Amino acid sequence: MGILAYILFFIPLLAAKESKFAMYHANQGLLLFLCMVGFYVVGAVLPLIGWQLLLLGKLAFLALMVLGIINAAKGEMKPLPVIGNITLLK
Repeated sequence: MGILAYILFFIPLLAAKESKFAMYHANQGLLLFLCMVGFYVVGAVLPLIGWQLLLLGKLAFLALMVLGIINAAKGEMKPLPVIGNITLLK
């Protein structure tokens, strides 16, 4: 469930509400998703630098997603860099 949280964050919310591990990674996946939505919105609004910002956002999203999947596969509850200390889900 932890690995799946970085691909589709809402699946662990529905299937494993009682698992602290799954909820932790679902929170990290949700944060990652919201940051990517933010990058898409900013990229769409800014005409010239938006494309470069969007490309950097996609690369950062991919790197953080892979890092989160690796942490979940190891069974660790390590926060993601930059966004990992924010808690949206209990």
